[in-house]
Amino acid sequence: MIINIGTKNPSKIAAVKEAFLLYNEFNNAEFKEINADPGVADQPISLNEVIEGAKNRAINCFNNCEYSVGLESGLMKIPNTNTGYADICVCVIYDGKNYFLGLGPGLEFPKAIVKDIIENGINAADSAHKNRLTNSKNIGDEEGIVGILTRGIIDRKEYHKYSVIMALLQVLNKELYI
Repeated sequence: MIINIGTKNPSKIAAVKEAFLLYNEFNNAEFKEINADPGVADQPISLNEVIEGAKNRAINCFNNCEYSVGLESGLMKIPNTNTGYADICVCVIYDGKNYFLGLGPGLEFPKAIVKDIIENGINAADSAHKNRLTNSKNIGDEEGIVGILTRGIIDRKEYHKYSVIMALLQVLNKELYI
């Protein structure tokens, strides 16, 4: 079984592999990483845009495989938060006919990062570096902002992994969803 992953981001790739390999049905899966265009802004700022990016990644990497996976993170408006927004993860698994969508946990970024994203169009990783939350310019490929803020309790891979599991539960129980 071949599973295509619509990204070259190491933390997202690891999240997909770990989630799938939690289930015996995928023990013999071969994973292929494909740089798939999400067709959305570098830093999505709505739930619709985050879902669209994940779906586009899954569609754009579906080729000679049983399943393709698209992951996207971005902001969405959340009432009663300090900044008005939270970062969320969306996973879309595509089987060539059906889409299986999973949402992961969300977190509220610091005010300065949200302001940079919303007002200045700066992506979260660049803002984290600019605001000295990290010295790394590749935080999105590493532990992520979530890793810094949770002090290593949850890294970006783990953060994305839950959205994959939530999409996979539909794949594993198709008869309940299709």
